[in-house]
Amino acid sequence: MFNQPLAPRETQSLDSPVMTDSILTVNNLTKHFKDFTLKNVSFQLPRGYIMGFIGPNGAGKSTTIKLIMNLLRKDGGQISVFGLDNLKYELAVKNRTAFVFDENHYYEELTLRKMGQIVASFYKHWEPQTFDKYLKDFELHSNKKIKELSKGMKMKFSLAVALSHGAELLIMDEPTAGLDPLVRSELLDILATMIQDERKSVLFSTHITSDLDKIADFVTFIHHGEIVLSTSKDDILEKYGLVKGATDLLNEETKSLFLGIKTHNYGFEGLVRDKEMARHFFNERAVVEKPTLEDLLIYTARGVQHD
Repeated sequence: MFNQPLAPRETQSLDSPVMTDSILTVNNLTKHFKDFTLKNVSFQLPRGYIMGFIGPNGAGKSTTIKLIMNLLRKDGGQISVFGLDNLKYELAVKNRTAFVFDENHYYEELTLRKMGQIVASFYKHWEPQTFDKYLKDFELHSNKKIKELSKGMKMKFSLAVALSHGAELLIMDEPTAGLDPLVRSELLDILATMIQDERKSVLFSTHITSDLDKIADFVTFIHHGEIVLSTSKDDILEKYGLVKGATDLLNEETKSLFLGIKTHNYGFEGLVRDKEMARHFFNERAVVEKPTLEDLLIYTARGVQHD
């Protein structure tokens, strides 16, 4: 599990990167709204990996990201990026962090070249040659205006900007929403290539869990403002199980195994945290399969449901 805080460092230098086991540490993060509370959210993203940040709409994903970015004021907890407090060292942190959203936030009337020049002024380590390379690699013409780009091309442009100032942490909020499968696949390939540089990490918030099945190393699942789990994807797929069987197999004892169950006229399907224990209880009277991340999200979020 990656939800324990790192021990505090005695010294922190801003002149050179601070190497830590985790590039991002969120510890007991709390934020209160009128009708929603983020409750003691804790997780860690190791350096050199991609973490999928999943949960139903309204679960707290975007709120957590805005707190990491210091766009909202937290009510409690700590956020450490590169071993630095995200408030005390905000400028240093943001110079080494890139953010990609599902919506375009650039000036629509400007060309890609001019927009790149404007963005460059905000970053200490902007690399114009790297920016030009990514425009070429992504087949983006520098003389085109932002408004002339498709949604997929705008996302590629956002990635070109993000990758051109030496960012070590890339935070993406629903980056593949509304994109066609081909463009989504291209973007996932770009991320997979980027992460080969083991100094970099990606926090990928999405409700399209099939994307994370392909590229995520770790998964953090948030529901109703609380962390349900934060662990490696392989650990989830190895330990959790999707159970299918006849409804007469369900009783108070067997129901206690499930995180969520859906019953219908032909039987039931449900998610268990321990598939080996489920196999023991049902003794081949039920089918136990490897779940997808979508199964994890749906059954945990819905709990017990009857058709």
